[in-house]
Amino acid sequence: MQALHIHAGPKALSHIREHGLKPEHVGVIPGAAGGPKGLILGPLDRFIFGEWLAQSSQPVDLVGASIGAWRMATACLNDPVAAFERLEHDYIHQHYEPLPGHKRVSAAQVSEAFGQSLQAFYGGRIDQALTNPRYRLHIVTSRGQHILHREHPVATPLGYAGAYLSNALSRRALGGWLERVVFSAQSAKLPFDAQDFRTRTIALTEGNFMPALQASCSIPFALKAVHDIPGGPAGAYWDGGITDYHLHLNWTAPKGPERAIVLYPHFQQNVVPGWLDKALKWRHGATPFLDHTIVLAPNPEWVKTLPNGKLPDRKDFMTYDRDLAGRVRVWTTAAKASQQLGDEWAQWLYKPELSRIQSL
Repeated sequence: MQALHIHAGPKALSHIREHGLKPEHVGVIPGAAGGPKGLILGPLDRFIFGEWLAQSSQPVDLVGASIGAWRMATACLNDPVAAFERLEHDYIHQHYEPLPGHKRVSAAQVSEAFGQSLQAFYGGRIDQALTNPRYRLHIVTSRGQHILHREHPVATPLGYAGAYLSNALSRRALGGWLERVVFSAQSAKLPFDAQDFRTRTIALTEGNFMPALQASCSIPFALKAVHDIPGGPAGAYWDGGITDYHLHLNWTAPKGPERAIVLYPHFQQNVVPGWLDKALKWRHGATPFLDHTIVLAPNPEWVKTLPNGKLPDRKDFMTYDRDLAGRVRVWTTAAKASQQLGDEWAQWLYKPELSRIQSL
């Protein structure tokens, strides 16, 4: 069974027919939010950043939210293959024990432990992520507005309830509750047209790298918000996936074949705009925003062959509860099986078959 499905927007497909697909054609790589689902992208990440893109020299914009931001920042390190291997190991083995006298792990406890893990992972290497000669890193966060401006035990749940209802009526209406704040390295311009949603851009620096990255991964109620990130406007910052779950953005491609393609290793075909859109199926289809995009996604039938017949996900923390060994075994098995995704992509690049490309 083929594990990898290749989906392309109309302009990306035309590009492949006319020019083929070479590493120098890639201008943007997005990294979606999605927690443990991102584990299956490890082999693709290691091949793309460790081998394939190394054959070219053009600048590439890396845009990530949540686990996608962690992946894209990892790609900027000096030895991306080793860094991605460590990321996979660290993510699979993360574990949080409730404090004595408590039945559950608190959001504050998870946030503290997660911050320590980021420090252990990037400590002494932040400059590599910020000054990579090839890659320009963009970390997406969601900053609260009005009653979501500061995290509060009563106001925050009410604010997210209001955000959910507003978003159901109109995605733009979500901007009244949350704004997209992107922290960009090297003074890089955004590689997308941000007129679709209220957006602010901030310089990504040594002083705000850690809080920006932690904020981008801070799922509401599961982790604490990160407040008052240096260089950015005051307020509470949460997971970038709330505003941009799968980065369904209006990517701007340069003219000509070089840097014209948005290459998107993803864990599913659909590119869902925001976290609050997960249940709104009518927002899951492709739009002209994705015309230049190639999505590399697992075959849904192949996914059924993984442990429990699904991708790893956050529910596994509850399913396995304190059975750390059981969750580690299941996630490790899925991550190893996903080597087939990387191998099939490498084989396709060596011998492209246009018949394998499906529309987005």
